[in-house]
Parts: sequence; C-alpha cells; structure tokens
Amino acid sequence: MRDQVAAAKLGNRIEIDSAGTGGWHIGAADFERFDLLIAMDDANVAALTRICPPAHRDKIRLLMEFDPQADAREVVDPYFGDDGGFEAVLDQCEAACRGLLAGLRGQLAN
Repeated sequence: MRDQVAAAKLGNRIEIDSAGTGGWHIGAADFERFDLLIAMDDANVAALTRICPPAHRDKIRLLMEFDPQADAREVVDPYFGDDGGFEAVLDQCEAACRGLLAGLRGQLAN
C-alpha cells in the first residue's frame, strides 16, 4: 500500500501504519486516529471489534473487500506453506490495495 500511495503521490494525504492485536499492541488511540482499520482475516476483525470503542466499529474492514475480482474473503495465511503461498498473498494484497486506493482517491476528491 505504501508503494501504491507513493506512486500516486498521495503520501502527504494518506497515512499508513501497521499494528497487531496482541497484548503488546495495547491502546485504543488508533481507533480514534485513523479513518479505516484494515484486517486481513475474520479473526482479526473479531479481535479488533472486541477492543474497539462502539463509535468506531464502522472503521473496521477486511482488506479483500476492496478487490472486486477477489475469489477469497480473507487474505490467505502463507506461513505454513511453500514460497508460492507468499507470492499469492502478495498478489492478493496488491490487488486489494489498488481497489482501496481507488476508493480513497474518490473520497479525497470530495
């Protein structure tokens, strides 16, 4: 996503950060700070929903929602597979990020 935002010259308008749902990521500031909280799978959506203040739950979305051509609802976890799984995840993420960026461009134009 960072590469696509930079290529679109929107780095000064779109802030990207990364976090997890483990105990070492404690804190609710991200729910207030960011307009979108993107999760890779339903387990992460559930974890975010549990700790998210109710007023910000509509910000939680699955990454693959942004790829209209996606044949999967979640980003596949490649960890226990071969190198091809990592390539497939990269393809999934890049396609979904293109869709997300297109949507953000529309919002930024308004």
